Amino acid sequence: MSIPIQLVQLHPTDNVAIARQPIAANTALDLLTTTSDIPAGHKVALIAFAPGDRILKFGQIIGLASQPIAPGDHIHSHNMVAPTQDGHTAHGDLPTNLGAPSMTTASSSAWVGKHDADTALPDHFLGYLRPNGRVGTRNYIGILTTVNCSATVAKRIAAHFTPERLAAFPNVSGVVALTHSTGCGMAGEGEAADVLRRTTAGYADHPNFADVLLLGLGCEMNQASNIVSLSTRENVRSTTIQAEGGTRAAIARGIAEVEAMLPAANAVARTPQPLSELIIGLQCGGSDAWSGVTANPALGLAMDMLIAAGGSAILSETSEIFGAEHLLTARTSPEIAAQLLARVEWWQQYTARHGQVLDNNPSPGNKAGGLTTILEKSLGAVAKAGSTPLREVLEYAQPVTQHGLIFMDSPGYDPVSATGQIASGANLICFTTGRGSVFGAKPVPSLKLATTSGLFRRMNEDMDINCGTILDGTETLPEVATRIFETVIATASGKLTHSEELGFGEEEFQPWIMSAVL
Repeated sequence: MSIPIQLVQLHPTDNVAIARQPIAANTALDLLTTTSDIPAGHKVALIAFAPGDRILKFGQIIGLASQPIAPGDHIHSHNMVAPTQDGHTAHGDLPTNLGAPSMTTASSSAWVGKHDADTALPDHFLGYLRPNGRVGTRNYIGILTTVNCSATVAKRIAAHFTPERLAAFPNVSGVVALTHSTGCGMAGEGEAADVLRRTTAGYADHPNFADVLLLGLGCEMNQASNIVSLSTRENVRSTTIQAEGGTRAAIARGIAEVEAMLPAANAVARTPQPLSELIIGLQCGGSDAWSGVTANPALGLAMDMLIAAGGSAILSETSEIFGAEHLLTARTSPEIAAQLLARVEWWQQYTARHGQVLDNNPSPGNKAGGLTTILEKSLGAVAKAGSTPLREVLEYAQPVTQHGLIFMDSPGYDPVSATGQIASGANLICFTTGRGSVFGAKPVPSLKLATTSGLFRRMNEDMDINCGTILDGTETLPEVATRIFETVIATASGKLTHSEELGFGEEEFQPWIMSAVL
């Protein structure tokens, strides 16, 4: 089938194509005439559909026609629904290897091919080697809280350490207070308490912290001793506001503790470290129809390159792989596949308890950008995981123990998901966006990958990498992947991201709150 240049067909079996730019109603194309306005990034029918017919994109099912659809019709929420079968997605006999997207247009050469193995790529990064052998990409001092009641004091301590006061310590990335809204009014034992403590301990141990102070109120349910017992960091410093005698005394004690940490933190310098010490958290937020076409597959190919060099990548957002989980289970062992499917099943039960379904997930922004069902969103989201075997499935904030592609269970809400990935050990975040999410995640740098050149130009103070050149036809998918790979290494070695320059990172610390408020 010869597809008009105004449209993008991602796989030869697809029966829909994507509009490159807005197409007006009654526009005559080579194969069809549009019957209504087609917004950029939205789907147009290439064939006629009867109700119940399968709609294919990426060579995979993304939905069923809910009414008759003619060639040239706009396909979206008004005439397509997500397929389900006893609560599970119905894939039938569809292919299970998504791979890199191909494009059936005159510029198809921009979409295919693999990285040139002869191209010289970085084989190390400059990181901070810690006494336990882990390696950081930044060198912060952290103030962590056990409970919301200690949040204000923690922030006051961190605020004392202005750039002027830190000028004498050039190797220190900063002093950061990471606070949260829970820690009391909750059960002291059980899943919710375990998740909060595991998350906080993961941050306390994180190699991007040279040292940490754990600050509590004193009478809270989430006692500091529970977190210290989980930490592997030697001599975790901790105190409480009540033990210090109140707010002013606790602030003074906290400032003194950080001042005592600064000389040793500043004495640590970057040294060459193997790429096996890089663990990249993969995020996508504010997605559009191009997320699964440009930024996500380019990031996936870059992660294949990193994993081949010994590094690791963490895929998460379980509610946003729903409908595409078969692409991951097809490349792992039966045992790991069963673990992943068990987490998907948990999410189906979890949403059902709250009167929801997983197909509620695409946000209004996602839908405005051309995504219709959770299957369509998930198929594009999974592309950022590349093509390597899945090595491990973790619960939220559990430490990474394997090298390669890792899955960590989490919600699709980006701050909560990224917080869990960092607690698991991610020392850099790669965040793709089509609508224009703004995000940072101290103590870890966060790279923002724009799906289109228009977004990159419009929000160039927030976006770090333009993946829209793939759609423009000026770069190939492997070329953009190589650029991502090189930018990851430069960022891990100290180059600041735009979100760091803008000061993002404290408010985005959001542990997964699973408890009832008591």
